[in-house]
Amino acid sequence: MDTTRPLGATGLTVTPVTLGAAGWQRRHDGSGPAPEESEALAERFFTCGFSRVLDTSNNYGAGQSELRIGAELRRRDGAPPGFLIQTKADRDPVTGDFSGERMRASLRESLTRLGLPRLPMCFLHDPENASWETITGPGGALPALLDAREEGLIGHLGISGGPAGLLRRYLATGHFEAVMTHNRWTLVDRSADRLLDAAAEAGAGLYNAAPYGGGMLTRWPIERTRYAYGEGGPALLAAAGRIGRLCQEAGVPLAAAALQWSLRDPRVTSTVVGMLTAEDHDRTRELASVEIEDGLWAEIAAVPLDERTWQDPPHER
Repeated sequence: MDTTRPLGATGLTVTPVTLGAAGWQRRHDGSGPAPEESEALAERFFTCGFSRVLDTSNNYGAGQSELRIGAELRRRDGAPPGFLIQTKADRDPVTGDFSGERMRASLRESLTRLGLPRLPMCFLHDPENASWETITGPGGALPALLDAREEGLIGHLGISGGPAGLLRRYLATGHFEAVMTHNRWTLVDRSADRLLDAAAEAGAGLYNAAPYGGGMLTRWPIERTRYAYGEGGPALLAAAGRIGRLCQEAGVPLAAAALQWSLRDPRVTSTVVGMLTAEDHDRTRELASVEIEDGLWAEIAAVPLDERTWQDPPHER
C-alpha cells in the first residue's frame, strides 16, 4: 500500500489513502481530539509514509483544522518532499456568501492558517449550497478561483461536494483537474458510479471520501445506524447487515472490506479516511493490508441494494 500514483494530469502524486482532517477540532461540547492528539497523528503521518496527502478545508472546525496543520508545518519548516497538503475554498459560514470575493477571502484565510505561500491543490467546496449561476457567473466563485490559479495562488483546482450528478456537471466544464465525492461509493451506496466513470474518462483525479459512510461500516454487528448525515433506512441497514455477516463468516473485519471496496477500484485515485488519533492511522494501515479473497468480493457484489436508500436519487446521479 505504500505506493503513489498520479493525480490525473496535475503532475502531483498521491498515496492510495488520504488522511482526512475534518475532525481536527474541539467542539463546543468538549468532544474532538485535543491539540496534542493531532500533533501525535501528524507525527505519525509525516514519518510513516503510509499516507502522504493531508486533506482539510477552510470551514473544518471553523478554521481549527487548518490552524493545527499550520502549526505542524511551521514546527517542521514545511511539509517534507513528496507530501501534499490540500484544502478547500468555502462559502461564508455565517451568511452563506459564495461570491468570488468570498472565495478570495477563503484563500487568504487558508494561506494564513497553513502558513503557505500558495495552495498546491485547492477544491471548490460544496457547490450544492448555491445556484449554478451564482457559482459560475460573473463575480462568482469559479471565475475567482480560476483567476487565483492563473495568478499562482492555487496550483491545481478541484471540485468537492455532495450530489454526484452536480459534480459531473462541474467536471464537464473542463476547469477542474480533480473531483472529490463522499458517502456515495461505499459497500451500500453506489450513487457515484457514473461520476467515477466520468472522472476516468476526463483524466481527472478522483478522491473517494467517507468509505465507512460516517461510521456505520466500521464494525459488525452494526452499532451506528446513521449513514452519512442521516438515519439509515431499514433496507440500507439490512444490506449493511448482510454484508457484515458475509465478512464475519470469511473472518474479515467489515471495516477492511469497506475501506478496500474503495481502494481496489481502479477509478479511485485516493480514498479519504477521517482520522483523529495516531491509533486511527495505524488501524487504517492494518485494514488496508487485510487479505480479502475474490470469493468474498463476489458475494458482496451479489448483495441486492435498494437504490432508493442511496444518498442521491436517480436524477442527481
